[in-house]
Formats: sequence, C-alpha cells, structure tokens
Amino acid sequence: MAQPPRTLDAKLATPAQTQTRSQPTDEINANTVMVLTTGSGLTYEPMAADLATVLNDGDNLRILPVQGYSAYQNVRDVYYLRGIDMAFTRTNILERWRRSGEIPDLDQKIVYVLKVANVEENIIVRSGIDSIEQLRGKKVNFNQVGSGTQMSARDIFGAFGVGIEETNLSVSDALQKLKDGEIRAVVATAGKPSSVLRRLKRSEGYRIVPIPLKDSLIGDYLPSTLEHEDYPDLIPERQTVETLASGIAIVAYNWPRNSDHYRRVDKFVNALFPRLAEFQQSPRHEKWKDTILAANVPGWKRFDGAEEWLKNDRAQQLNAKLDQLQQFLASRDPPIGGKAISDADRDQMFEGFMKWMKGSTPR
Repeated sequence: MAQPPRTLDAKLATPAQTQTRSQPTDEINANTVMVLTTGSGLTYEPMAADLATVLNDGDNLRILPVQGYSAYQNVRDVYYLRGIDMAFTRTNILERWRRSGEIPDLDQKIVYVLKVANVEENIIVRSGIDSIEQLRGKKVNFNQVGSGTQMSARDIFGAFGVGIEETNLSVSDALQKLKDGEIRAVVATAGKPSSVLRRLKRSEGYRIVPIPLKDSLIGDYLPSTLEHEDYPDLIPERQTVETLASGIAIVAYNWPRNSDHYRRVDKFVNALFPRLAEFQQSPRHEKWKDTILAANVPGWKRFDGAEEWLKNDRAQQLNAKLDQLQQFLASRDPPIGGKAISDADRDQMFEGFMKWMKGSTPR
C-alpha cells in the first residue's frame, strides 16, 4: 500500500529530533483551548483577546481565538467542527436554534460555560430619521447573511411590522454606505460601549434610533438603555436611548467527562473564574464588569465543571461567613453561652452581625 507523502522537515528529521518534537506537540495540543469569535469584531473578538491576554500561560494553558462567521453559525460549529472547544454566541440565538429543531436535543448537547453579560442592539441612522417606522421601505443593513445581527434585525423589524429593503454588508462597509447616503440605517449588535460606534458623531448627523420592547420580543430580549456616557458624541448629556439586549454566552459541546475536550474546557473554567476581577479592570472590555459568574441562562444546562466550581466557591464563602459569625459571637461582652436564644434576640444578633460584616460596631 502506498504511504502518504511526508514533508521535507519530516524527511530531514532524525529519530531523536522526531521524539523531541512529539513531546511539546502533545503538551501544546493538550492545553490549547480554541474559542470561536465572530467576524464583526465589535464585541466577541476583543473579549476573546482579553481571555488570551490574561489567561495564556505558555504551554500550560493557551487560549486561541478563532474567527468564526457569526453568533448563529458558532452554535452549529461548536457542535460539528472538530478541534473547537468553545464559542461565543447569544441567548436569543440559542433559542432560535432550539425552535428550529435542526439539531435534535440541542439543549442536551450544548451547554453554557458562562453568561458573560448582555449585548445591545443599535440602529444607526443619519439626520431625518427618528423612529423605526420612518425606515419603512428604505434600505437597511442587517449585517451579513446568516449573522446573529441579521436574525435579531429581522425579529425587531418584524415585531414592529416595518418592511424594509434589506442589505447584507459588513458593519464597516455598511457605515461607509450610510455616510455616502446609499442606505438609510445600519443595525449593529455591539456591547456598550463599542469602540466602532464611539467614532460616530452626532455633529456629523449620526443618530441611534430607539427600540422599545414589544410583547412578542419578550423572552428573547430584555429592555436596555444607552446613555451619554456610553456614546458621548452620539447621545446628548442627560439623554438616554431605549434599546434591546440579549445575553452573551460562551458555550461548548456537552463532552463526556473522560474526553480531552471536557478537560480543556474545565481547565479554562478553573483559570478564568478565580481571576474574574482582573477582567473587570482597564484596559479589558467594559462588558466584563457586568459578569456575574453564577448568572443563569434559563432553559439551558451549565457545563458540569463550571457548576462544580460555583458550588465549591459557594461552600467556601459560606464557611468564611460562619467563621466570621463565630468571631462576631466571640466579640460580644459578655459572650453568648449555651442558653436558648429567643427569636427576637436571634433577629437582633443577625442584624448586629450584618452591621459587623459591613464594618459597623454592633450595639
């Protein structure tokens, strides 16, 4: 049987060199976590770069961001593509996939590692447009075909019953078309504050159109608010713009515990979760400040390793509080003995304990 062709390096390598190379190769592959981002670069890409910057530890752990196509495609890719460990997506996109039924038992096969924060929908226009209704019949960019933004834009305009002429350009190309007057609006999904949207100026005619929450959108979307501090050149002082948001989630395939993929994702959890505070400082993306590790994605299963880390962390916190309570009781003068405590005394003790925890001197 013919042997597969070998590379020039393989032909020139001595047996000793081949053996030496295999060891770091195995180690690098064993500890490299591949994370899918998306092509727009508005939110997931900089957040993935943060993961790599903070967590990379030589051959012990390497976060390798891989540019995916969209939040929608990422769900399919994390299920089917070999070599991918995790992916950024959105909670409303997960629900869309579940409703489609294209991947049977999706909610059993895809788990979330972390709900990072919420990401906002933005409809960018030029002067003369103040509402979604005024875009009826006009050219509006929904981002590229198959993108998460396209899905969200269709949800929003459908809920308002506003028909438009859809274009499918990247955000950067669409903003140029908007500037040139060739289209009337750009829908951009971006976690506030987005560096791309911060470049736009109200003085140059740019505006953000409000998106009220319609009943038909409840469940997939939450109400959110854009403020002057988010986009100081777009939103005047003391003014806000209502909009919609959905959750950013990092998801993985529901790998068996004895698999290499499970071990890599678990290694990622044990590296990230204890160091969240480092992500919540400048110059990391502002959205990390909204991250609550215990936040749930309703209707979806959390990765077992993440659930176990949170359970252990809660136990440690409880033990620490019990230790503090013992210190508090020991600090009482006279100390409380073994006699029965009335409900009123217990309530008073608890109130005093809470004040003591906050640094106040209990009575």
